[in-house]
Parts: sequence; C-alpha cells; structure tokens
Amino acid sequence: MAAYTTIDNPELYFQTKLWTGTGSTNALTLDGSENMQPDFVWIKLRAGAADYGHRIFDSVRGATKTLNSAATSAEGTEANSLSAFSSDGFTVVDADEVNQSGGSHTYVAWCWKESATAGFDMVAHTGTGSTHTISHSLSAKPHMIINKGRSDAHQWMVQHHSLGATMSLILEGTAAQDDSATQWNDTEPTSSVFTVGTNGQLNTADATYITYLFTSIQGFSKFGVYRGNGNDDGPFVNLGFRPAFIIIKKTDATNAWSMLDSTRDTANPLDNLLWANVTDAEDGYSSTATARYDFLSNGFKCVTDGSAFNTSGSNYIYMAFAEAPFVNSNGVPCNAR
Repeated sequence: MAAYTTIDNPELYFQTKLWTGTGSTNALTLDGSENMQPDFVWIKLRAGAADYGHRIFDSVRGATKTLNSAATSAEGTEANSLSAFSSDGFTVVDADEVNQSGGSHTYVAWCWKESATAGFDMVAHTGTGSTHTISHSLSAKPHMIINKGRSDAHQWMVQHHSLGATMSLILEGTAAQDDSATQWNDTEPTSSVFTVGTNGQLNTADATYITYLFTSIQGFSKFGVYRGNGNDDGPFVNLGFRPAFIIIKKTDATNAWSMLDSTRDTANPLDNLLWANVTDAEDGYSSTATARYDFLSNGFKCVTDGSAFNTSGSNYIYMAFAEAPFVNSNGVPCNAR
C-alpha cells in the first residue's frame, strides 16, 4: 500500500501562534493539541500604530538573536524580544516588534521544529571566500535553501529546486530570479551537502552565516511551482495536504513574497496578506493587489488574476506546510474544514 504521509499530526513540527501585545514579559503557549518546542520562530506585527520589521529567531543562533527578512541588516541582539524557547512555545518581552502593549497591536508567529523527519535543518557556518561545500543533516536533497549573513549586512539568498542551482532569489526584495554562477557555483545540492560559490553575499571570508534548508515531505510540506493563467479561475495546486501556511513568489518578474495562513484567515477565500520583504502590517502593502486563495483539503487554488499571484504564463514558486494530510498513514481521508 502506498504511503500517503509519514506525519499524521503536522502540529508536532509546525504551528502558528496569534497574540495581542501586553508590553510585559509574556510566556506564550502554542495552541495545538500537541506540545512542540520550536527551533525556528518567525514573528510579524499584524496590526498596530506602526509598521515593524519581521523578527526571525532560531535555536542555533540562540534566543534574543534577531534577523529581519525585509532587510539586509546583520544579526542583532535584542534582550527584550524573544527571550526563551520553551517546551511548548516561547517567551516575548516588551519590544515593539514582538509585544507592544495596547489592544490594537496583534502579532503572528510561524513556528517550526528542526527535524530530518519533517524535512527541516539549520546550519551555522563561516565563509571562506572560496567555493566549498557545507554539510547538512536532511538526509535528502534540499528543495529550498535560505541563506543569511549574520556578521555583515548581506542579502537573503534563496535557492529553490524548481529554478535549479543556477538561479537565486532575494528574500528581502521583489526582484526576479537572478542567474549567477558565483552564488551556488551552478552546483545542485545533494542529500548531504550544498555548495556556495564566491559571491560575497553567501561566502565572504570569515563572515558568519545561518542557512535554513527544507525538503518536501509527503503529506506535510511541499516546495513547488505553478504557472499563472491570468483569470479569476486560477490554477489549483495539489499538495497532498490541507495547507496551514504558504509563501508564494513570482519568479520571472518583480513582485513581493506573499504570506498566507489558515490561522489568521479561517475561511475561504484567504486574503489577509503579509509580505516577507516589507515591514507593512497586514493588508498594508498598497503596491500589491489583494490575494485571494482557497485552502482546500488537498491543496490550494488561486482565485484572483492579480499580477503577484496569477499573471498568465508567469511562474510562481511556493513553500507550503500542512494543517492536515489529505489521507493519513492508515489510508483514512482527513476531514475537510
């Protein structure tokens, strides 16, 4: 019998958390039915008096060590931001970006558990200035790689398997795919290593870096591409699971990195949009048309012709994580929402 999924409960490896800022130390517990100690927490203000940058934390660099997906800035230390990871959540203090007081300041955090079972690995490394390979622990070929310089102001360099190792995208910007052999040395990653070239954004001598690596896990995650058709009856993408969280980026032209999840948006169509490359609060990025996607029991469907989501003939990469597999490991279909 075919294996439909190896992960019946995605909450063991990915959960989304919402909260309202308190302006004081706040130990947040994840809301899922399973305890999950997060290793990677991506926080963004949803609404409030000001727009604040994204705050990205991980257990490799340690609590209080921040990066911002909307900027090239080096790693910062913010003692009053995320101060600790716990067995089923994390603690935020009073930094405006993560926990400003006042009922109008609402936040979202997307949280991952590092695990080869779930296809997620984090690697800290130091640049050499020369092309070299770096080991990872996925035990599978990475389908998406996100690299960020910690010690210097470097761009967020992204490799996606649908584009191949000859191409890169920039997470903090809107630019189309870029072809340069100096980035990944035009070398495909393997089940044990990935390659960085001589590009200073990825490999400046003695600079420190963090790399996040993902591979698709049937029934839990998928990293793919769809082609736009330019009308409101847009493409359907079969994931093999009901999605909890998706990031989408047009690759052949300028457009933003769209972020949607089923916790902020509980009914179709989903249109409460955040963007990885800007600091704007939810639905505040005026240069991007409203997103409209349906999250379905086995994938998602685009129901808009907006250029950031569905230009005819354009390609859109995505990274998606499950709320529930379409069919569990016993062959039993999961219930739709």
